Amino acid sequence: MPNISPEIQALASDMITLRRDFHRHPELGGQEVRTAGIVAQRLRSLGYTVRTGLAKTGVTGFLKGGKSGKTVLLRADMDALPIQEETDVPWRSETPGVMHACGHDTHTAMGLTAAAALAGGAQSLSGNVFFVFQPAEELSMGAEAMLRDGALEGVRVDAALAVHIMNQWPTGTIAICDGPAMASADKLMLTVTGRGGHGATPHHAIDPVVASAQIITALQTLISRETPPLEAAILSITMLKAGSAFNIIPDAVEMTGTFRCFNPDLRERLLAGITRIAEGVAASFRCAAQVRNEFLTPAVLNDPAVTRIAREAAAGVVGADRVIAPPPLTGSEDAAYFWQKVPGCYAFIGTARPEWSPAPSIHNSKFDIDESALAVGADFLVQAARRILQTP
Repeated sequence: MPNISPEIQALASDMITLRRDFHRHPELGGQEVRTAGIVAQRLRSLGYTVRTGLAKTGVTGFLKGGKSGKTVLLRADMDALPIQEETDVPWRSETPGVMHACGHDTHTAMGLTAAAALAGGAQSLSGNVFFVFQPAEELSMGAEAMLRDGALEGVRVDAALAVHIMNQWPTGTIAICDGPAMASADKLMLTVTGRGGHGATPHHAIDPVVASAQIITALQTLISRETPPLEAAILSITMLKAGSAFNIIPDAVEMTGTFRCFNPDLRERLLAGITRIAEGVAASFRCAAQVRNEFLTPAVLNDPAVTRIAREAAAGVVGADRVIAPPPLTGSEDAAYFWQKVPGCYAFIGTARPEWSPAPSIHNSKFDIDESALAVGADFLVQAARRILQTP
């Protein structure tokens, strides 16, 4: 059983109430006005120095400890997803077509609860705590936008922490990766151009559909033949747009996909390979290919020293045997932009009930969690932050 501290136990009921309120009133990325208002009001009431309006709706809160020392950053995201909720819980979303299907309501509630616990012992803190409540994580743009707006200006941060709830693991567990925790994300857009014509006379046309089919297959050799066997990368073409009738060869085919990687150098090499293969295969079919890339977020790379401290804190909350060391996740997280500025550790809080088989996954209309796990996440943030501040 988790060893939840008395201060978090005392705040647990309010934390669940707060989470349910956020869940009832979800807001999409860049529109988190109500959520940000509650966050700012709570932080001010706890004695934090608050800034608002960063990346439109982002909020930061700075608390000076009673003793001089380091500053630790704790980050939580606030936005919801454009999903119609299909659960039957009393606190289900009251906003049509919008749902907290990724648990950001829990992250915000856990962050505010950790803020309350740390504020309660501010005089004994050997350093400072700096909370970042970030908008638009689901759009992969909130973290970078907050940094552009000066979220870290005037604050020298020594280490950072963040958590994400996950039904992949049961309540009472904390999963922490060494090194790469989540992949970088790129959005790929490919256009293959030929010359349209009648489907019954393909020899008079230059068919971009056939060329595109060959390109999709050939691109996978980047994973199987150009990615080192002990490294990982993912390339998925997920959308195709071509043609207007069953008997017309179109002039062009548009393709969209996602590319994920953990190694920045490998990412650059494979991106170059995507262009090389697309253009080369297209040319062999007398077509032309144009490849565009939208870089969304870097990989989340956990710092060894911060991760070691976080793992020690996690063991104190759930027990060493309940601290999981998983392989990196191929999902992405724009907290990576903060991790590029500050050495950090990103951890996962298990939230699955024992009776769930399988547990509802994130980004699903039936997503739900075991709310008792919120106390685990909040206590982990508090204990890890204190350990960081106490470490010379």
